[in-house]
Amino acid sequence: MARPAGPLLLGVRHHGPGSARAVRAALDAARPRTVLIEGPPEADALVALAGDEGMRPPVALLAHAVDEPGRSAFWPLAEFSPEWVALRWALEHRVPARFIDLPATHTLAWGRDGDQRPEPTAEPEDPQEAPADVRVDPLAVLAETAGYDDPERWWEDVVEHRGTAGGDAFAPFLGLEEAMSALREVYGSGGHDRDLVREAYMRLQMRAAQREFGDDVAVVCGAWHVPALRQKSTVTADKALLKGLPKVKAEMTWVPWTHRRLARASGYGAGIDSPGWYGHLFGAPDRPVERWMTKVAGLLRDEDRIVSSAHVIEAVRLAETLAVVRGRPLPGLSETTDAIRAVMCEGSDVPLELVRDRLVVGDVLGEVPESAPAVPLQRDLDRIQRRLRLRPEALERELELDLRKENDAERSRLLHRLRLLGVAWGEPVASRGSTGTFRETWRLRWEPELAVRVAEAGVWGTTVLMAATAKAEADAVAAPGLADVTALAERCLLAELPDALPVVMGVLADRAALDADVGHLAQALPALVRSLRYGDVRGTDTGALAEVAAGLAERVFVGLPPACVGLDTDAADEMRRHVDAVHGALGLLGDAETGMRRRWHKVLRVLSGRDTVPGVIRGRAVRLLLDDGELRQEDAARLMGLALSPGTPPADAAAWIEGFVGGGSGGGMLLVHDERLLGLVDTWLTGVSAEAFTDVLPLLRRTFSAYEPGVRRTLGELVRRGPGERQGVGTAGGGIPGFADELDIERADAVVPVVRLLLGLDGTEDGAAGRGRPAADDLVGATG
Repeated sequence: MARPAGPLLLGVRHHGPGSARAVRAALDAARPRTVLIEGPPEADALVALAGDEGMRPPVALLAHAVDEPGRSAFWPLAEFSPEWVALRWALEHRVPARFIDLPATHTLAWGRDGDQRPEPTAEPEDPQEAPADVRVDPLAVLAETAGYDDPERWWEDVVEHRGTAGGDAFAPFLGLEEAMSALREVYGSGGHDRDLVREAYMRLQMRAAQREFGDDVAVVCGAWHVPALRQKSTVTADKALLKGLPKVKAEMTWVPWTHRRLARASGYGAGIDSPGWYGHLFGAPDRPVERWMTKVAGLLRDEDRIVSSAHVIEAVRLAETLAVVRGRPLPGLSETTDAIRAVMCEGSDVPLELVRDRLVVGDVLGEVPESAPAVPLQRDLDRIQRRLRLRPEALERELELDLRKENDAERSRLLHRLRLLGVAWGEPVASRGSTGTFRETWRLRWEPELAVRVAEAGVWGTTVLMAATAKAEADAVAAPGLADVTALAERCLLAELPDALPVVMGVLADRAALDADVGHLAQALPALVRSLRYGDVRGTDTGALAEVAAGLAERVFVGLPPACVGLDTDAADEMRRHVDAVHGALGLLGDAETGMRRRWHKVLRVLSGRDTVPGVIRGRAVRLLLDDGELRQEDAARLMGLALSPGTPPADAAAWIEGFVGGGSGGGMLLVHDERLLGLVDTWLTGVSAEAFTDVLPLLRRTFSAYEPGVRRTLGELVRRGPGERQGVGTAGGGIPGFADELDIERADAVVPVVRLLLGLDGTEDGAAGRGRPAADDLVGATG
């Protein structure tokens, strides 16, 4: 069939591999002198980069407002996108390629500063992606007309699985144009007036191209727009629609994109559910089903599932049979998925989810050449990433860093600086196998939107260090509370921002001097004390920080006892958490700060002995002193006896118990090992009246439910035996078995053979291990 008269209008589905193949065939047949593509005209200057060897799709055109980088829009393109195919064809055949959609300068301004026009979407409009109450879904209408209940399945059958009719490269586009024309006659713009403005601009650009190249022009655009571009309209009418459009100054560049961001499931609707599958269909030279099943088998084998070549053969046969039964020309994604579930996954959806995630969607991340325009901050980040060998990847991965190594320390500083700038490339997670401060673990995943965050952060500086420093200084001034400033100081140390730290410390000192709330001071202290430790690992000077921390701690010591008086239950629980936080923070201090810890122990003694302090705080103070060795067991038992005396209201006594042994902080083991404390609790509890018992039961349940099952079981067994039984069990000295006053020689001898084996003492001259009953004293002598 001969080429249609006038401009060649190629209506496509965005990111459709069938459309992409048809566009390439039509362009090869027509050989136009220029190619016009739906997209922002500002990208004309970037067309040449599409032919660069360093450009690997998926990529996206990114436009952002110069004065407001966060206002941005993307135009993503995959290898199987018809627009990308048209762009590459134009470059290969040395013909001009131009973008003809509404300029980004208007798209970014739409809906800004009180303008009543609708907000722009994040990509070139695709009718099927808008809400049903706003616009018509043309594919859904056509699929329903053809008797299909799934638009995706209809599209695969009529486009993806069929070649050109009788070798005619233009027939698919003529048929699709006829269908869209019928829809436009019924639905008009489909409920979205913005299309009328965009189409008016496209018609103006087409006329300009025709004046230069005649009718030897090819236009690649969404099929929905073809009838509007074909219709007769005057220049005056089209310009009237464009009159008064809002504008902003915009910049544009190429950025890497991912298959995940092309999928609806990712939160960015680009019109396809399965970019990995579509990429396979576009790239497979032949036998796509067989090649797909082979990919799936390889993935499942990598996950240690038993999948053989026989599985692949049977899966292909089943997919083809399902296609015949369902009346489809070739197996589609639904047929292959059903076959994979039945044959390779043994009916389970668990491994099938892995196939969907890794292959149907995929983690492909595109690449953009270094010559692409970028803000200075992005260029500095690229340089640092190359130097540190920290390449962005779409697949989530964990990175373990040893801060004693210079390269790892620099990686840590970069990630912390980016987090401070709002570029969440990495997220810190708990390290496995080590709790040392020299080790960090990060979970990394690069998302395309981070390019926008980098552009936004570019207002703070041209390098990562400069931008992070300026951002930290601004955040310190604007911080709403004292705890926010101390957290920022900690982040400055982690990111190693020496120029920002004096400003942050100045704000911190001012805020600490003016804040009289002990709770705020207690919240701020732990972050400062943690920061004092970084000097050991990161080589950071923390002298100024130590002075502020000392002053803050002194104010906590002075203000805490009066602040604990007259608190209700909720306030007492919150203050108890503050006491725990301060105690844990001071426990991190080195020997140089022993004086500060001694002052803190005096504060705890004051809290433990004041009747006006809530029981939960008094109990926790006693427990903390006992754990630090500042209180003898006898004194702790005496204080517990006083707190659980008959004159103490049951609710207060229960609160004291909650503070002393609650929170799952080893309190259960304390009761297991110290029978006197357990006996005091047991005696008090059995003496509580029935009415009071109902009131204290919820608190006691909360206290003991935090213990591990084994601890609860042991405590229950000890209580079941009763005080008299417990005293009679074990050695002659009485007490709990295994916890007598003197060494139980018989029990100790039972473990000696295993210990000797572990220590490599087997076969020594006394031959004790071989006889099975070595003396514990012999083992002690042998080991030192």
